[in-house]
Amino acid sequence: MSSRLAQGGRLIDRGAMREFTFNGKRLKGYEGDTLASALLANDQVMMGRSFKYHRPRGVVASGSEEPNALMGIGTGGRFEPNQRATMQELFDGLQAESQNHWPSLEFDVGAINAKMSRFFPAGFYYKTFLWPRSFWEKVYEPIVRQAAGLGKAPKDKDADSYEHLYAFADVLVVGGGVAGLTAALEAGRAGARVLLLEQTAHWGGRAPVDGGKIAGEEAETHVANLVAELEAMPNVTLRLRCMGAGVYDHGYVLGYERLTDHLSDKSGPRHRLWRIRASQIVVAGGAIERPLSFAGNDVPGVMLASAVRDYAVNYGVAPGDRVVVVTNNDDAYRTALAMKAEGLEVPVILDARAAGGGALAEQARAAGIRVEAGKAVAKVLGAKRVTGVEVCAQNGSGSTIETVACDVVAMSGGWSPIVHLWSHCGGKLIWDETHAMFRPDPDKAPTGADGKGFVLCAGSSNGALLLSEVIVDAGRAGLAAAEAAGFEAPVAQSWQVDEVSEIPLAAVWLMPAGASYDKRAKTWLDYQNDVKVSDIQLAAQEGYESVEHAKRYTTLGMATDQGKLSNINGLAILSASLGEAIPQVGTTTFRPPYTPVSMGALAGQGRGETFQPLRRTPIHDWHESHGVQWEPVGHWRRPFCFPKAGESTHDAVNREVLTVREKVGLLDASTLGKLIVKGPDAGKFLDLLYTNMMSNLKPGRCRYGLMCNENGFLIDDGVVARIDENTFLCHTTTGGADTIHAHMEEWLQTEWWDLQVHVANVTEQYGQIAVVGPMARQLLEVLGTPNISKEELPFMAWADRVVGGIPCRIYRISFSGELSYEISVPAGQARALWEALYEAGHGFGVAPYGTEALHILRAEKGFIMIGDETDGTVIPQDLNLDWAISKKKDDFIGKRGQQRQHLALNPDRWKLVGLEVADGAVLEDGAYILDAGDNDKGQRNMQGRITSTYYSPTLKKGIAMALLKGGLSRAGETVEVTRLGTTPVAAKVVEPVFYDKDGEKQNV
Repeated sequence: MSSRLAQGGRLIDRGAMREFTFNGKRLKGYEGDTLASALLANDQVMMGRSFKYHRPRGVVASGSEEPNALMGIGTGGRFEPNQRATMQELFDGLQAESQNHWPSLEFDVGAINAKMSRFFPAGFYYKTFLWPRSFWEKVYEPIVRQAAGLGKAPKDKDADSYEHLYAFADVLVVGGGVAGLTAALEAGRAGARVLLLEQTAHWGGRAPVDGGKIAGEEAETHVANLVAELEAMPNVTLRLRCMGAGVYDHGYVLGYERLTDHLSDKSGPRHRLWRIRASQIVVAGGAIERPLSFAGNDVPGVMLASAVRDYAVNYGVAPGDRVVVVTNNDDAYRTALAMKAEGLEVPVILDARAAGGGALAEQARAAGIRVEAGKAVAKVLGAKRVTGVEVCAQNGSGSTIETVACDVVAMSGGWSPIVHLWSHCGGKLIWDETHAMFRPDPDKAPTGADGKGFVLCAGSSNGALLLSEVIVDAGRAGLAAAEAAGFEAPVAQSWQVDEVSEIPLAAVWLMPAGASYDKRAKTWLDYQNDVKVSDIQLAAQEGYESVEHAKRYTTLGMATDQGKLSNINGLAILSASLGEAIPQVGTTTFRPPYTPVSMGALAGQGRGETFQPLRRTPIHDWHESHGVQWEPVGHWRRPFCFPKAGESTHDAVNREVLTVREKVGLLDASTLGKLIVKGPDAGKFLDLLYTNMMSNLKPGRCRYGLMCNENGFLIDDGVVARIDENTFLCHTTTGGADTIHAHMEEWLQTEWWDLQVHVANVTEQYGQIAVVGPMARQLLEVLGTPNISKEELPFMAWADRVVGGIPCRIYRISFSGELSYEISVPAGQARALWEALYEAGHGFGVAPYGTEALHILRAEKGFIMIGDETDGTVIPQDLNLDWAISKKKDDFIGKRGQQRQHLALNPDRWKLVGLEVADGAVLEDGAYILDAGDNDKGQRNMQGRITSTYYSPTLKKGIAMALLKGGLSRAGETVEVTRLGTTPVAAKVVEPVFYDKDGEKQNV
């Protein structure tokens, strides 16, 4: 049984008891324990079930590579699934529950899948779910949806808070083992600004566990000395519980720090996401021990040899009483010796190498441990925990030589450098035949824009496994990083290292080498996803020769551990099945994050009200106090209408429209985008952006313009005003300010970087109020506004004036077809101007109006609305806007796209028309215009769609705008338009301008 050792445990405080629950059962551990070590101390060997077959699973590792011991941690607003028990530190009151079983961990009905495993080989779903086709929706899909997912999704609102911080470093070191500490020290001594991140709660990595002496001191003492020296350096920052999650271009790194996961007190931020910029990055994450592939290697109690050693040395926990060690390398002998030193039985070490081990093997024999060379595990005995192993010859087919009783199998298949961060930004790998590992290729490092490398690997991450090699390699990396960051580095300090020599491993990918099919079908590679050796061999047999294809066919490496334990073994099995060398088969792609990052950390403070910050105009509060109904428009809230007491929304909108047509209305247009484009080349730049000419616009004048993307599709429209020779003000749609600003900057910075132009988004610096209607001029004159007659301030002109004592800029532009003045003032004066206009307007019957009235007014005039008449596939010509496309310009963004045959010469393109129903009814928004005949699925063909449809109180009937095949060439025809729940309705094709077709009212 697994239990707490009577003494030992370098990381725990036996004087600080901690209580926790697992599946509702109250248990005890110590401060410093992980959840995994505390569970093992309480003889809880089985910790979960596998995803596919629901097989019993126990902890197999001791770090972030753990695939089995995934828990739901916490309750209510602090519940989070899929947390590794090996990484979760114990605290008082911790509540954990195992996953992927029903009704209980011990008895799971899903385990029947294991009995039917012969019917669920790799890729069975690709074959099964194809036939019969009718089964998919009613049978297969419901079953798949019910079975999908691992763990339970939280149901309550997250109770914790999160934060984002920024950091800058000359040298960033990821990994706080001996290699990372050494590299940081060398870079720090050179004067570089160093940031050191360590994912766990402790410095030193494996060195304090594995032993060895450095400069005559025990490894643990040496680590403490390194940390003390680094902490005393003002240019060095150290962060524990902080993972280097991903490396991106230009030295950008994400760090993920866990702040309160280990505490009972959850009052502070739970996680912190670091956004780090570093000149040089040193990856010193160490290496991961590989499992061995033998039948039953997933039974609870089968663990990595290094993990067995970790639990004993770090936490004072014996995973079992009798430990059988099986290995292909010398390192596993350290586990046997450590277990023997703790008073546990080690009946045998099975070394797959024919010649056995080196000096460590001799130490094991001297300690009274039997060592069997050339031997392997034929099969692990037991179901919910290990009861023994059957021993066989490694070079045989698995015939049992003897049976050894045990409750732990400590396996070691060699080590794989942690190269994930190196690979995230394009670093390539090279196959090391001697150590049977992929390690970083120094000739193919990630490079920046200057062609120089910015990522180095150090220590075991670089393939160095012996302690002496690790320290030398780390010192070299630290100095190289400092020099690349611009610092003059001294000679690296050298330390004398006392360690036991090791002989090379033997690459063992299957145990025994000639294992029969029944054994290969119980030999597991990916523990979480239940991928077996036989599955990989089947994938190769069925033609999946690419490692990426085999991965997706079998789901190898697609578990939450991202293949940290399974990928190399699976790759080796695939290469052997294909008869190719491992380097030729290649590797899968490592992508960030290295281990999962919480959604809360990614969101940071962007949640609740700050998830989508509410943008308010300067007149927002006035609207609130006058009974407004709001409409969300992007991040803005715009007035939809202003109902009076007892008035319906429909009636309020109609009243507002008629007020604008007959008297005067006020519109808060502050949300419209306002971009200042300034510089000697501003006109040239705008000519390239807009479809029509802007460079010949005179100061004091305005012009309507269209903007397209590279494909020629319309993305925005608005009025451009020329302020002076070098300055233009570009108005955009409400939702387009940020997008169009980014669009302009992208072209300036990537294509036309030589133009002397600056763009500034001043949308929120100004309030804008539209005074609209036949009495608009009279209202402004009452407030003492001079020189605003038709002659002095004509349509499509602007001028600086004073309204009600407030200096303003007035634009004579109209989106309603009525006499209109759009008045721009600094945001701080917008409400005062609005209130002055409103008070003075009482004598004219003034009324504020909202976006719905705005839409009806513009639809009556046939004016388009971006997002209504456009959908990302519409060009200006489709909207009868050919007049807004310059014939004089050589080029503009989208011109060549619009010249493509299917856009320019296609007579069947859907083009803008108006539609009217004989009885004046209102058509449904988004309705389709039917065409003759049916398609191949028995559905009616379509020849157009409604883009805008309203009841017009001005015309007292329904009006609609639509995109129709053939457009206005079909004026006068009658078409059928769909209606929900009833028969189609007939509509007549008309001009899209329904009101004041000659534009006389806006020009008065």
